[in-house]
Amino acid sequence: MIRRRLWLLAPFILFGPAELAPALDGVPSAALPATQEWVDEASCQSCHAEETTDWLNSHHQLAMQPATEDTVLGNFDQQSLTSDVETSRFFRRDGGFWINTPGADGKPADYQVAYTFGLEPLQQYLLQLTDGSLQSHGAAWDVPEQSWFHLYDGEAVDHQHRLHWSGAQQNADFMCVECHTTGFQRDYDPVANTYSSQWQALGVGCQSCHGPASGHLQWAESENKAATGKGFEANLMGTVSEPETCARCHSRRMPLDNGYSHGNQLLDDYLPVILSADLYEVDGKIRDEVFEYGSFQQSRMHAAGVVCSDCHNPHSAELRAPANAVCTQCHNPTGKATRAGIDASGLQAKNYDHPSHHHHAVGSQGSQCVSCHMPGKLYMTNDLRHDHSFTSPNPQQARQLEHSDACLGCHQQAEDQIVAAFGQWYADAQPRDGGYARDLHVVRQGGKGAAQALTRQLERTDLADIRRATLLSELPNYPSAAAQRAVVEALSSSSPQVRHTAAGLLGSLVTPNQQISLLTSLLDDPVRAVRLEAAWQLLQLAAESNVEPQVLRQLISEYEQSQRSMLERAESQFNLAGVYQLTGRLAEVEPALQQALRQDPTFHPARIMLAQWHEQAAGDPAAGMSLLREGTEQYPQDPSLQHAYGLALVRQSEYGQALRALQRAHELAPEQAEYGYVLAVALHGNGQVDAALELLRSQVQAQPTNRRARQALISYLRSAGNQVEADSLLTELAAQNPGDPLL
Repeated sequence: MIRRRLWLLAPFILFGPAELAPALDGVPSAALPATQEWVDEASCQSCHAEETTDWLNSHHQLAMQPATEDTVLGNFDQQSLTSDVETSRFFRRDGGFWINTPGADGKPADYQVAYTFGLEPLQQYLLQLTDGSLQSHGAAWDVPEQSWFHLYDGEAVDHQHRLHWSGAQQNADFMCVECHTTGFQRDYDPVANTYSSQWQALGVGCQSCHGPASGHLQWAESENKAATGKGFEANLMGTVSEPETCARCHSRRMPLDNGYSHGNQLLDDYLPVILSADLYEVDGKIRDEVFEYGSFQQSRMHAAGVVCSDCHNPHSAELRAPANAVCTQCHNPTGKATRAGIDASGLQAKNYDHPSHHHHAVGSQGSQCVSCHMPGKLYMTNDLRHDHSFTSPNPQQARQLEHSDACLGCHQQAEDQIVAAFGQWYADAQPRDGGYARDLHVVRQGGKGAAQALTRQLERTDLADIRRATLLSELPNYPSAAAQRAVVEALSSSSPQVRHTAAGLLGSLVTPNQQISLLTSLLDDPVRAVRLEAAWQLLQLAAESNVEPQVLRQLISEYEQSQRSMLERAESQFNLAGVYQLTGRLAEVEPALQQALRQDPTFHPARIMLAQWHEQAAGDPAAGMSLLREGTEQYPQDPSLQHAYGLALVRQSEYGQALRALQRAHELAPEQAEYGYVLAVALHGNGQVDAALELLRSQVQAQPTNRRARQALISYLRSAGNQVEADSLLTELAAQNPGDPLL
């Protein structure tokens, strides 16, 4: 049995919001304990005047507002915007703000703006739909430039595209509103396919972070002030609790349920992403839009006990001090931290705000700490986000490892001079990451000594948890006895993120019997994300071992409940279809997949699984072929559909058509190792030996860690009598990983 991939839900990204029925401010959520209820946010203001003053008119307070004359910043006086594929018109009618734009059917229609989203440098707009939902339109208002722009201009985002404003990825109820309101409850009715979501208050208010305040009000009015947490469910103060509270919104993560519970660990409610190559650079700096938490987690600041509020006023979200002064709270000639609780052992008594350190004119951009240690990137076209890993520039390393660098970024026309000058200014400078960037670069490039570099980093005791989890994810490319030990030891880590990552890797490195024993012990893990991953992995193992369906259902009950809390998502319906299949509820498989496609026609894994279901379980291969063929016609640029269609044609012995489809999949996504490998096998099986060899050679050259392509190439070369080249490939593998079982 082939293990089916678990599809995680889309991470929190400001693609745009979805549906919301009119909010009922002041109505407590029935999902919360009766002892802790939401209260009117105004209740906080009488006692906390200073905090309220800071909060008023902040980006947090104004994160989401009803569309009115005072809140809408965009120009709706008969303006228009044309992207590469669509035109939208902005106008006023009946005292409201409207956008005429192509909808889900591709036909232009008028949609009323219900809420503004964000404040600056851009403002988005949520459109109210008839099913109670809000969707975030792709057009945004550039506040500094006072002009309209499209977030996805040039990306062919029309009504069939996954990022179109009318689709599931722009559904604000699920994607966005939780982090722009207080006390949000997403109320989706799967039978009617409607929303009646509610919130306690618009904007990020006191209770968004502190939790429902009814207990706190009771504490404030009582004579006994000894209550733990001053009547709140959770204490926000702490090197773990405060950053995790902020991370609920300021991280790239996948939800595990319908919202969060105050007092939970982060991984009880969300699964933050690790430092994957598509999201982060090899030295840990941001690449894609990941917000702040992942960067900060790996920083030396975090390791020293610095928390978000040491630099930011938590109520206004502004810096504690202007410009460099926020950094020189600690990094100054005294060598002392700004407060107790921060480990100051790494601080040097030095004037960092002097040209002798930064080598730029005082007051210039280059003299600013953030320019060198928190370089920014633009996301959503004009929104500058600063990196929070607090790395130090190293232009020589940047050129060697091909990652970005603050010095080289500013001085692009004089790279050689900058490298030389940096070497003179900081002659004794050494990377402060313990060789992490260099070793990870070797690991991802499949260079000589890659497996040893991986082991060397994993043996460190000072490695940040998110970096450890990231390194663990590379182990399947370097299987060995050492890799087995590393992943098994990681199951006992104090970090739930490390345990979660390790649980998902066991299938690649240890035997099924070992997996069952190790994963079973994780079913009682104190953190939900770890339990869910262990259950999913065990479910597949148990299914292969012919365990009774009722036992499997009990095993997967918590995971199934998690998916049922998000039934509006195609990913959840797809995951549930897998559960139904593995637990013997075969009559429920197809309806779940059909529902997934109704909710998101662009979620192609559901289409592929449904086609396979028709072919293999329902005994109707013609229906499966028709489904895939229609998919390739409707979405000709999607490689996964072409690949699945090609494999289906192979099973029907239509080899000529199959090769064309597999070739197309590889052309659309040459970076996908699976597509290249399958195409090479198909070519070889069709007698096109030279073409197969050439393709595999290019695969191995482009992806030296691709063991399957390397193994196939070695086998085909030997069959062709080319033992010399085959031995050379084995020699390269031995240099990468002397413990590889292939050797």
